[in-house]
Amino acid sequence: MPLSRPGQAARRLAVVALLLAAAVGCGDAGGLEGTGSTPTAQGPARLWPELTPASSPAFEIGEVNTEVVKGVKVPGDDIRRVDPVGIVRAEIARHPGEYDGGKAPYRDTKRRMAECAQGPGQGRCPVLRPYYRDLTGDGHDDLTLGFPLLPGKTTAVRVYTVEKHRLVQVMAWEDALSGVELAGRSLVIRSPSEVAGYEYRLQWTWDRDQRAMLLTHDEMLRTGPRKHSRQPSASASPSAAPSGSASVSGG
Repeated sequence: MPLSRPGQAARRLAVVALLLAAAVGCGDAGGLEGTGSTPTAQGPARLWPELTPASSPAFEIGEVNTEVVKGVKVPGDDIRRVDPVGIVRAEIARHPGEYDGGKAPYRDTKRRMAECAQGPGQGRCPVLRPYYRDLTGDGHDDLTLGFPLLPGKTTAVRVYTVEKHRLVQVMAWEDALSGVELAGRSLVIRSPSEVAGYEYRLQWTWDRDQRAMLLTHDEMLRTGPRKHSRQPSASASPSAAPSGSASVSGG
């Protein structure tokens, strides 16, 4: 199973700290206010130039995540003819420790797969409605698929393409989801943040050199306007609700 947000905690702690500092130090009364004279533009200042640049990453995050899906054929190299339920069954078979047995963390997902006779998105089948779009730029549709990891609140998101007559997984992520969007040739996942009034937005984009969807943007963004408080605190949260997701046609 690929690393999800816990594998990137070290990168995000710094972002959370900066946002909390901004929340404590700033307030917004909601009206127009003078900001004084415009500060002189300054270029970036390089810190600690004496440090030797690192040549390898300190943490293995799994940026490039590709895998041939064994046991699943692609009739006529047409990904729309591949059964999405069969793809999820194949993943479950590849990771028995995650899905089999009474103590397996995602045991209920496998149990509910028995209710997929009518296809994905029907009844209690855990496989969500599939979406098709050319994300790799080769002129052929690719497949974006999702299914919840039960019991729990995490959802698995996968992207598949066809290479050399084989089904290839080119992106994998698990997280609690606020929304998922297809934007051009990118996949954007929105997830709740530990900081009230903010959310994570992660974007994967196809990279033709790596032959994979790479995580090109990892942001923490405010979900609404600032709420003025005379005594700001880290626990204060904006009153606005998160913005909605853009709709994407599937099927």
